[in-house]
Amino acid sequence: MKAAVCYKFGKPLVIEEVEIDSPLPGEVMVRVAATGICHSDLHLIKGEWGGPTPMVPGHEVAGVVEEIGDNVATVKKGDPVVVCLVRNCGRCHYCAKGLPQMCSGDFDRGRPSHLRNSRGDFLAPGLFTAGFAEYVVVDQSQVVPVPEGFSLQRAALLACGVVTGVGAVVNTAEVETGSSVAVIGAGGVGLNSLQGAALAGAYPIVAIDLLTDKLDTAREFGATHCLQVGQGDLEQEVRNITHGRGVDYAFVTVGTVKAIEQAIELVGKRGTVVIVGLPPVTTKVSFSVLPLVRSEKRIIGSRMGSTRLGVDVPRLVDLHNCGRLKLEELITARYPLEQINEAIELMENGRALRNLIVFDQ
Repeated sequence: MKAAVCYKFGKPLVIEEVEIDSPLPGEVMVRVAATGICHSDLHLIKGEWGGPTPMVPGHEVAGVVEEIGDNVATVKKGDPVVVCLVRNCGRCHYCAKGLPQMCSGDFDRGRPSHLRNSRGDFLAPGLFTAGFAEYVVVDQSQVVPVPEGFSLQRAALLACGVVTGVGAVVNTAEVETGSSVAVIGAGGVGLNSLQGAALAGAYPIVAIDLLTDKLDTAREFGATHCLQVGQGDLEQEVRNITHGRGVDYAFVTVGTVKAIEQAIELVGKRGTVVIVGLPPVTTKVSFSVLPLVRSEKRIIGSRMGSTRLGVDVPRLVDLHNCGRLKLEELITARYPLEQINEAIELMENGRALRNLIVFDQ
């Protein structure tokens, strides 16, 4: 099969033939229909999170089940599925508490990787998925069926960008109806946080970004107010919109220190800052503790939107089918695997919401 391999951090991916092992017990092989290019892939390719090379990146996947290992009961051959990076054992302390995204289970199956290049070198599966390839082998907990006939290209977005953005609002923060929300960053995840805020019944919903074209798009995804960074005093503008209080929730969907520090100033008393975007591992943030304590503000993280794959994906499919969740509007362009470096560059330069790598089916 063909795959895009990262041999050195920051270098163009290399398209080559690789071998993939059959699934072991508890694993599923999926023939990939589409893989979204996420900013997490960019962090991984640049080496900002470390990890081994060579590897095959890509984690926002949808496709069709090709083969299953022993003891797989959740899917069968031929099922259309979403493939997510979140895997869970179902037995550890966190899984038992209904927090599969926090799973601490052991997934060592006695082999370094199920991927090898033509020289026999093992290729690490980026983010436990290796989705920039024609096939993936993953743990069965990473796979959830979608209805027959549902667009697999749209379904791929449910694997990360949509569950992360919407989930941060409805799962992690549990935003209440009538709460005020600000979303910093109107990229792929930010737009889905705006969708989540609209679904939760929040008002006002303030989108904040550097670029006017992204703010124009933000209105289509639920923003009631839009503020451009560098044009006026953001904190004062937000307070004007919220009758002097500041927002109840601020979602930071970009991985920058400045955005996180700004969010702390935008929330009002008992307000919550939710960090969704992933910065480099060395990132540190400074803030004054006393004002935080006096106003009882909270800062929390959201990993993959606190998603429960088997619950959230079917719900999001239903919301899309009834016209309440946008998916097609998130897709900027579609590329074959051979053009993946071009697609990545456009994402990195901020000229795309989501570019898809699509495979001949």
